[in-house]
Parts: sequence; structure tokens; C-alpha cells
Amino acid sequence: MNTNKLIKSLIFYMFSAFGISLTIKAMIGVSSFNSLNVALANVTTIKIGTITTIINCCFLLLCWFLDNQRAIKPYFLMLMALLLFGTIINLFLYTFLKSVTISNYFLRVLLFIVGTTISGYSTGRALFLNLLKFPIEHFCVLIANRSNHSFKFYRYSIDIFCVSFSLLLSLLYQLPIVVREGTVISLFLLSFMISWAKEKE
Repeated sequence: MNTNKLIKSLIFYMFSAFGISLTIKAMIGVSSFNSLNVALANVTTIKIGTITTIINCCFLLLCWFLDNQRAIKPYFLMLMALLLFGTIINLFLYTFLKSVTISNYFLRVLLFIVGTTISGYSTGRALFLNLLKFPIEHFCVLIANRSNHSFKFYRYSIDIFCVSFSLLLSLLYQLPIVVREGTVISLFLLSFMISWAKEKE
């Protein structure tokens, strides 16, 4: 195990969580996956970072069952990284940024773009290091290898489900809809930043 690579991966995980916190704080909508996390948090009053960790851990468990190798160490490291990921989101949203209020719409859009850029770049670099995998992407790879559908098919299917279920929860419980302009921005900017950072040497 390369300790230097592990430390770098954890740092990128932390920055990715920080970026997500900024996008949520901007309050102009969030990415497809985070739209489900925020909606569930609004319904259950459980913190967003905690919801994010729970859902990611569910995917991690599915990966464990689908993975033929099932090496304990990589999955343990991913679990620790996920716990850190959710903790960082909660720390910024409910402690450091709790009292921060941005009323200017332009500044909120700018904050969202900055957060998405940080999150996308950090995710891409973590993927480039190829040590700590992200459970949802890893799940899509594993299930694609066992079926006739591609990775993109499963990844987009999860996005569609997250957005649809988020909207359903918001309508049923009469809560603020978090699938908004930020969701559209992240659809393009987040994907671009992840791809660019992943390929960047």
C-alpha cells in the first residue's frame, strides 16, 4: 500500500466533500445524487452528510457482494473514507458555514460553480490515483461487467432515479425542490471537471 497515494486520496476525498458543501449552501439546486440526499435529509431531519454516508455504504455493500475478489483492505479503506466524507460535509454545513447567508443570486451561482469545480476536480484526482474508489461508480462498473448494458447506462439510470425520487419526496412532503438550475449546471460542469482531472497527469 502506497502511503503517499493514500494520503493524497483522502485529501481529495475531503476537498470533494467540501465542494459539495458549498454547492448545497448555494441553494440553487444540487447534483442529481445530492438531490436525493438533501431531499431525504429534509424529510427525516437526519444530517445531509450522514444520509450521504448511509447511501454510499449501501452501494459499498452491494459492491462487496458483486466483487469476485472481495479483498478486505480496500473495502475497509473505502468505508473509512466514506465516514470521513460524510463527516466533512456535516462539519462545513452545520458548523463552519451554518451562519453564512448569501442573498445575492449571482453570488450564489458563483458559489455553486466554485463548489462544483472543487468537487469535480477532487473527485477526478481521486479516480486518477485509483486507490479509493467511489462506491456508486464502482457498483456501475461491477454490474456492467455482469450484464449487456454499459457503465454509462447504469450511472445515468442512478442519476434519473435520484432526481425522480427527490422530486417525488419534495412534492409529497411539500418541501423545497432541490432539482433546479444547479442540477443542470452540475450535469455539464461536474462531468467535465471529473473527466479533465482524471486524465490530467
